[in-house]
Amino acid sequence: MNKYLVIAVDGPAASGKGTIAARLAAYYGLPHLDTGLLYRAVGLAVLDAGQDLGDAVAAEAAARSLDLAGLSDNPRLTERHAGEAASRVASHPGVRAALLTLQQDFAAQPGGAVLDGRDIGTVIAPNAAAKLYVTATPEVRAERRWRQLTARGQDIAFNDMLEDIRRRDERDSGRDSAPMVQADDAVLLDTTDLGIEAAFDAARRIVEAARVRARV
Repeated sequence: MNKYLVIAVDGPAASGKGTIAARLAAYYGLPHLDTGLLYRAVGLAVLDAGQDLGDAVAAEAAARSLDLAGLSDNPRLTERHAGEAASRVASHPGVRAALLTLQQDFAAQPGGAVLDGRDIGTVIAPNAAAKLYVTATPEVRAERRWRQLTARGQDIAFNDMLEDIRRRDERDSGRDSAPMVQADDAVLLDTTDLGIEAAFDAARRIVEAARVRARV
């Protein structure tokens, strides 16, 4: 067996994919990249520059000048409007192209890596040894995100959060460039009725089965 392991974790917003990916990375001792943070950072950069999220040229320029330093420590990236901005700029093919190499280089580092997003198993790391597609019902995902945001003091009604989730799902799965779809060889993990420990255990078993098949 070789020691190069890439784990691709895809799925819609608030499905639990980020938490599962982080836990898998810690378990296997691999670096982890939440690719959603990249798009959130691009979206905020466009807004901070006073430009429109629908401006493909401005969004691509922001993506090409993106600085990864401190991304995971920026609290603004977890706010509601950052998620909406990410979904908007991610629909621009130029933005996705600008961030492609960065993500592929992360996946190609010695030993492997864990990446989570919406097109990891289909575009970024199509040859990943283990692929998971993590999902849950829109209502459960909206409740998770609503609890998360209100716990941080953000004022949002549950119905507005549910509408946000449904709108993002439609935009992410309907875009022409790298739409959010389950890879043909990805294993579906529905976390609707699972707590984090049960979800992580299920994910770990999926990865272990994939490692046996791939001899990793």
